[in-house]
Parts: sequence; C-alpha cells; structure tokens
Amino acid sequence: MIVVTGGTGNIGRELIGELDARGAEFRVLVRDPARVADPGRSELIVGDLDEPATPAAAFDGADKLFLLVPGIGSEHTVSAVSAARAAGIRHIVQLSSFNAMGDPAPAMGRWHRDRERIVAESGIPVTVLRPGGFMTNALAWAPTIRSGGAVLDPTGPGRYAPIDPADIAAVAAELLTNDGHQGMTYTLTGAQTYTVAEQVATIARTIGRAIEVHEAATPQEALHSRYPNGAPPALAAAIIEGFELMRADTVGFRTDTVRQLLGRDPRTFEHWCTRNIDAFRTA
Repeated sequence: MIVVTGGTGNIGRELIGELDARGAEFRVLVRDPARVADPGRSELIVGDLDEPATPAAAFDGADKLFLLVPGIGSEHTVSAVSAARAAGIRHIVQLSSFNAMGDPAPAMGRWHRDRERIVAESGIPVTVLRPGGFMTNALAWAPTIRSGGAVLDPTGPGRYAPIDPADIAAVAAELLTNDGHQGMTYTLTGAQTYTVAEQVATIARTIGRAIEVHEAATPQEALHSRYPNGAPPALAAAIIEGFELMRADTVGFRTDTVRQLLGRDPRTFEHWCTRNIDAFRTA
C-alpha cells in the first residue's frame, strides 16, 4: 500500500494517474476530496498534516510513502515522519528541490535540506527527488497573457531546464512500484534550457499571437508583480535571492536522470504548452 501526500497539486494529480495506470494499491491524503479531479482506484483519506491524528489513519497498513509538503517550514515533514515510523513505513520517496544541491545552499535550498535531514534521521529508507523549476510555473503568466499584457521577466539572460510535473510523477511512480532506489538522490530537469523570453516565445507560437516581454528593472519589481500585497520577509528574501542566482546562470543546469530512470526523454516545453493551451487563450 502506497500513501500519497500533496495529491491535489501539479505533481500529485499526475502521480495519481501514474499509479492508477500501474494498478498500484494506494491512498491519497487530502484536505478536500472534491479537489481530486480523478481519484482512479485510489482510496481518499480526508486529513491534514497539521493534525497529527489524521496521518496515522492514512498510513495504517501502508509500506510506502510519497512525501510532498507545502510551504517553507518543517512541521508537516515532522508530522508525516512520525506517523510513518509508527505505521512501519518501509520506504519514503521525498520531493525536495535542486536548490538543496548548493554549497552554500540558498535559502530555498536550506529549507529543503532541513526536510531531507528530518527524513534521513528517521531511519526509514528514503529516495530523494530534487527537481528543478516546473513547466507549470509558466501558468503564473497566464492572466497577463490572456489580457494581452506584457510578461515581466525577472531573470533576463538566465537559463534553466524546466521539467514537466508529469515527468516528476512518472519518476516517483517508478520508484514507488519498484525496488532498488532506496538511499538514492535523483536530480531531475528537462532536456532543454530556456530564458524566460524564450519560454514566452514558445507560448506565443502555440497560441498564434505575439506576447511582449519586459525585463524587470530590479528583483524587487519582479517580486512585487508576484506578490502585489507583499510576501513574508523570509520568503521575499529567498525569492529575490533565487532571481539573482537564476539571472547569473546563463548556461542552465541539466541532467539526463529522467532518461536513465524512465528510458525516454523528458517531455518538451512545447509539448506542455500544447497540452495547456487553453490556459493562455483569450476566452
């Protein structure tokens, strides 16, 4: 029995489909079952990692856990690990971030490292997934694109290799349904690097009209566009630091780990845009 957390997010929704297609026996811990568009053959368990009693019920009788927790704190990780140990979980596949690779790690990476440490110290065998930026981050531009406005570019010449959350889910399903990956850490990216302007140009080709891109004058301007009402200070500082690091990387970090694990290339950004074209079209 596999337990899935984060089942209503971009990765979790795809993971439900992957596990269902493999005929796996699994449960999904969710706050609101109505947000699970297609649960397949999964068992939905209503609960919240903020409430220590609910993970225990979801984990009872399970032997594997996909651990994806939101936010920047570690409380949910502590709660999940405690429940996993009590239930006798034998393998955790933990979603982390490629930011945890840095030495010294940026703030985002340090938060993920703290979570990795909590799981590692549990004594439960773990496989850590460290994906780079998600293709679905481009959905943040959708309202601007639909309204005919210009996309604000926070990173200029910086390049990165975005990954489709569907590929992260496919890798997670592979690890959850096959042995031999305990103790491993896998860094996942797409196969092709892009600047923000190149990503926007790809969206423009997909929807068949031009989209303007304006480079942000400062990281603070880009932060304000994302959080017009302000962000918590620690998060704001981490986002600005992230923008600065991305701007400085004009090559773009890539791995071939998806191909190694799945025997195929990662999905392309063009493919993702085609699948999500309605999000960017004017109603």
